[in-house]
Amino acid sequence: MRRTFITVILCLIGSSLFAQQDAQTSMYFFNPLQYNPGYAGSRDALNITGVSRAQWIGWDGAPNSQFLSIHAPVVRQNLGVGANIAYDKIGSRSGFNAMVNVAYHMRLNKDDMRLSLGLSGGIQQYGYNFSGLVVTDPNDPSYTNSFTQTKANFGFGAYLYAKKFYAGLSVPRLIKRSIDNNSGNSYLQRHLYLTGGYVFELNSVLDLKPSVLIKYTGSGPLIADLNMSAHLYKKIWVGALYRTTDCAGVNASYQLTNYCMVGYAFDFPLNGKMLNQWGTHEFVLSFDIRGKNNAIQSPRYF
Repeated sequence: MRRTFITVILCLIGSSLFAQQDAQTSMYFFNPLQYNPGYAGSRDALNITGVSRAQWIGWDGAPNSQFLSIHAPVVRQNLGVGANIAYDKIGSRSGFNAMVNVAYHMRLNKDDMRLSLGLSGGIQQYGYNFSGLVVTDPNDPSYTNSFTQTKANFGFGAYLYAKKFYAGLSVPRLIKRSIDNNSGNSYLQRHLYLTGGYVFELNSVLDLKPSVLIKYTGSGPLIADLNMSAHLYKKIWVGALYRTTDCAGVNASYQLTNYCMVGYAFDFPLNGKMLNQWGTHEFVLSFDIRGKNNAIQSPRYF
């Protein structure tokens, strides 16, 4: 099993890394700052969100990702600032991103629809550690020299939102960086994200929220995450996810208090070749910290 998985991983990272390189999450709607700097400061609170994702449980070297973001409004809530970090490991490859974000929020109408334009800047670190691999030729120089590279990058995002609606467009890392220590044929691709969602308030018990996250790279397939969530009694979220390339899943969250939310998602593969594993598990914990004069009046959907 270990040899099989390592072979698959080496094939994936040896083909110029054409596929999606940014670590993905199924509960993307709880941590938009991960991919859109325009989200910074949009919740009218100091928000702290952590996400942990373990993919393809049962496979050695399977992807494992952690995310942490913090952001808040400042200067009469017209400006938002924040920071986010992400760590991702798959097989011999690991990646670490640390970005700071700033966003300017403009009120567009009396219904409190706002447009936010955000910028981010920080570092990307990618590395390969081949010490744990079992290879046919231990002396092959391709697998004897582990290395790590750290480079600066920048991002941009636009975020349009109101109480029941949001839409976003972003490129979180604008600069295409080489991550091949030898030939220079492998690059960190630019990722374009398009997202949107709407809340239908059906009655005092039930709200429905469809949402979508579309991800695109110039040399990879377009991937869409389609999610439908039901919000019960303003406390409980239950939802279903379909990802166009490879999986489906379910998710749920519970509003423990006005300022604390916990969530869980389970993904299962739709590819028959991936059925010999225990799926993907994801956990989220989020806090909205508000002052006494800014207490929450109604649930925040985004």
